Amino acid sequence: MLSGKTALVTGSTSGIGLGIAKALARQGANIVLNGFGDVEGPKAEVAQLGVKVAYHGADMSKPAEIEDMMKSAAAQFGRVDILVNNAGIQHVARIEDFPPERWDAIIAINLSSAFHATRLALPAMKAANWGRIINVASVHGLVASAEKAAYVAAKHGIVGLTKVTALENATTGVTCNAICPGWVLTPLVQKQVDAKAQANGWSNEQATKALLGEKEPSLQFTTPEELGELAVFFCSPAANNVRGVAWNMDGGWAAQ
Repeated sequence: MLSGKTALVTGSTSGIGLGIAKALARQGANIVLNGFGDVEGPKAEVAQLGVKVAYHGADMSKPAEIEDMMKSAAAQFGRVDILVNNAGIQHVARIEDFPPERWDAIIAINLSSAFHATRLALPAMKAANWGRIINVASVHGLVASAEKAAYVAAKHGIVGLTKVTALENATTGVTCNAICPGWVLTPLVQKQVDAKAQANGWSNEQATKALLGEKEPSLQFTTPEELGELAVFFCSPAANNVRGVAWNMDGGWAAQ
């Protein structure tokens, strides 16, 4: 379905971003990966799906590096047809204890980076009259949790940016939508499960149920693969008129 298209996915060397990149690659899209840590492993995983894959190590807190990444992607593949703004970091603390530098970093990476990548991707998408911008928000773009001031503010901001982007391009072939996951079993979340199990002398299963039971009625994780399939739907002809939605895949979290 996406043969000849190019998808750039930020924060895609693991977890949700890699899951989305692989789902788009299965549909034939060439992929530009971005992120830290192991690069060759994720590149090989995507390449095995029979598409071209590139990597750019832009620090998503730095607008100049984001601009270089977008230029590099266009130089290699012509243009970015599908932009997935997924890069994100987290810090947990009460507002009065929240380090200002952590606030600044979370807003820069979780929110401002999406603005910069979007503004740079839009001209080529509009010229082609086809584009998909998918912002990975969070259920925290819809509801709040204590001790996550910067993350919740950034994700609410992402949902707002999604709506504005969709409205400004509503009469074109460029759409913008947000995905709002609840708990997703990534390596980062598995560490939280392991820590809870160790602290309470629980099994992995008990710790998982305790973590999910606090917020997620389904008592099951959303998977990167499921999120990837939602991204594929947003790129499909069936979603041509899906514009400006914040689609939660959260096991009932926001329904409570």
